[in-house]
Amino acid sequence: MNHERTCKIKIVENGPYIVTGSVPLYEKNIVSKGKITELEDGRELHQAEKYALCRCGKSENAPFCDGAHIKVGFNGVEKASREKFEDRAVRIEGPNLDLLDDHRCAYARLCHKKDGKAWRLTKKSDNPEFREEAIIAASECPAGRIVAYDKTGKAIETEYEPSIEILQDPEQQANASLSVKGNIPIESAEGFIYEIRNRVTLCRCGKSKIKPFCDASHIDADRLKAAGFDV
Repeated sequence: MNHERTCKIKIVENGPYIVTGSVPLYEKNIVSKGKITELEDGRELHQAEKYALCRCGKSENAPFCDGAHIKVGFNGVEKASREKFEDRAVRIEGPNLDLLDDHRCAYARLCHKKDGKAWRLTKKSDNPEFREEAIIAASECPAGRIVAYDKTGKAIETEYEPSIEILQDPEQQANASLSVKGNIPIESAEGFIYEIRNRVTLCRCGKSKIKPFCDASHIDADRLKAAGFDV
């Protein structure tokens, strides 16, 4: 049986994400180490064949749903574009590598590497070391905002097994997004299946303007502006 096809995330109208298919669940902390940012293991989380993850940001049993969305009158209307990634994205061309960028940023900062960010590294991809670093930077972006392409137009992707990572951002004092890996289908409240992708991030603060996907609204806008983030 194809495990990927048995996994699914179903969005409940104004409610949680219902995850089925025994999708492994982990907690990861976003940690800055000099010029680079990495993920470190967090606490162990309960594993189950089926579970509900909070989408409103008010659960007292986070990351799991405790029904808080009903008490707070959560508005979970999904407003994200339903176009495919390649139709939404802009192309950044480098000498030996291209980068597609759809600007859906979760501010996880894993695109930051020792020699620069993914965009700068792509522009300098005639250097083999920078090219490899750009590919790693793109592949580690949990939102799937950026994807590296070779000059034949083939996407260069790390193969991820189906999993969900609860991202925590201690540096920004924020509960970050849900990192969904490994081509898990995501079904909208009305039954639409979003483009199945290797990497996406889902909102769990309840504030994103592109629900169900994360737009970094979990971080204070003033902090984002100070970091040079376009808000």
